[in-house]
Amino acid sequence: MTKHFHSELETVKKKILSLSAIVEERVDMAVKTILDMDGKLAAQIRDTDFEIDQKEVEIEEDCLKIIALHQPVAVDLRFLIAVIKINNDLERIGDQAVNIAERVAVIDRQNRCNFAFDYTEMAETAQTMLTLSLDALIHLDATRAYDVLAMDDDVDCFQDEAYDAFKIAMQENCDCLGFLLNFFLISRHLERLADHATNIAEEVIHLIDGEIIRHQPHPSNKKK
Repeated sequence: MTKHFHSELETVKKKILSLSAIVEERVDMAVKTILDMDGKLAAQIRDTDFEIDQKEVEIEEDCLKIIALHQPVAVDLRFLIAVIKINNDLERIGDQAVNIAERVAVIDRQNRCNFAFDYTEMAETAQTMLTLSLDALIHLDATRAYDVLAMDDDVDCFQDEAYDAFKIAMQENCDCLGFLLNFFLISRHLERLADHATNIAEEVIHLIDGEIIRHQPHPSNKKK
């Protein structure tokens, strides 16, 4: 491969890492909006979503251009395909951060009901999964990627707990259904965020090991 090809690959690497940092920052902001019910911070997340969308399109176009012009094979082709998929998951994670912000903004405008659900552990777990998956990408570390897979069931359990709590609350507070529904939807957005972090971890494992593990049962412990 030419020197120009490797330079283009390096540019793609820098762009996907830059996008990763931006998305991680947005998720951190989204978690803060949940814990603080901060309507102003929620508006800031919504207003800056275009930045992630623009970068996602740019990275995909760069990858497709490299594939078309240089016809890479083996490891280089696998890397570009992984970047395209991870790029899409990062954009979707950004969308989930916006969705969380929109729910918080609506809640902030509504009359509060006598109900509370502590999202702290679920939000922090989803956030940790994202951080680990991006660390796995940066360092090409399959162990961290497997750690992410092992945490996915925890987030699903948190969502089940949220569903049970909100189902009872809706039965007892019929006049607060709008408030409760928006509050419950936060759990759905966190669960989807964790799913996308899991997708990134799976792509990192494929990039490193050449093994496609989608649709396989997730390990309870990291790969040795």
